[in-house]
Amino acid sequence: MKLSIYSLKNVLFQGNASLLNCQTAAGEITVLDHHEAMIGVLTAGVIRIIATLPAGEASLAPKGRDEKSKEYFFEIKSGFLEVKPGSEVRCIVEQ
Repeated sequence: MKLSIYSLKNVLFQGNASLLNCQTAAGEITVLDHHEAMIGVLTAGVIRIIATLPAGEASLAPKGRDEKSKEYFFEIKSGFLEVKPGSEVRCIVEQ
C-alpha cells in the first residue's frame, strides 16, 4: 500500500508499506493492503510500520530479518487516519 504520515512540521514517512498498526478511538487496528475504506481518529500511542524496501535497498536490512522490509515506529499524541480505495493510506499526526 502507499502510505504517507505527516506531522505539522515534516513528513515522517512516505513510501510503500505492507502493514500499519496504530491506536484509534475505537481501539487498536492493523491496516493491510486492500483494507476497506475508512476515516478514523488516532489516539496517543505508537504507530508501527513495516515498509517494503525497493529491490536495491533490500541488501541493507539487518541480518536475521526479512531482507525486503524495514520496521519504523513513531510516537504520536493524536491524529487522523484515512484509508482510500486502491490501497492508499494517509495519516496526519501530532507528536
